[in-house]
Amino acid sequence: QVHLVESGGGLVQAGGSLRLSCAASGRTFSIYARGWFRQAPGKEREFVATIGRSGGSANYADSVKGRFTISRDNAKNTVYLQMSSLKPEDTAVYYCAAGDVIATVPTAYQYWGQGTQVTVSS
Repeated sequence: QVHLVESGGGLVQAGGSLRLSCAASGRTFSIYARGWFRQAPGKEREFVATIGRSGGSANYADSVKGRFTISRDNAKNTVYLQMSSLKPEDTAVYYCAAGDVIATVPTAYQYWGQGTQVTVSS
């Protein structure tokens, strides 16, 4: 199995930046796709970004394109989400995910972190 732990969440003012990290342990050699999802209160979990094992083929939700950057360091078994120009609507619990295929739906991912809260104030 794979264990994922997110970190880096917090409170930031609108227009600010924040970097999330997600470290993986366990059967990390089996991980192909890594992704970030977020869930705001009362809303369904939504796709944010995903990246393939090689670090290429990065995909982003339209709402975060140009502001968020996903990357991964396979030597450290860690994926990152650099968030810039943050908006209040970015406020949510952010979850790290891992699976064997690249997908934008949460059901495609087998492994999930515990989530980290990101709050953006006006």
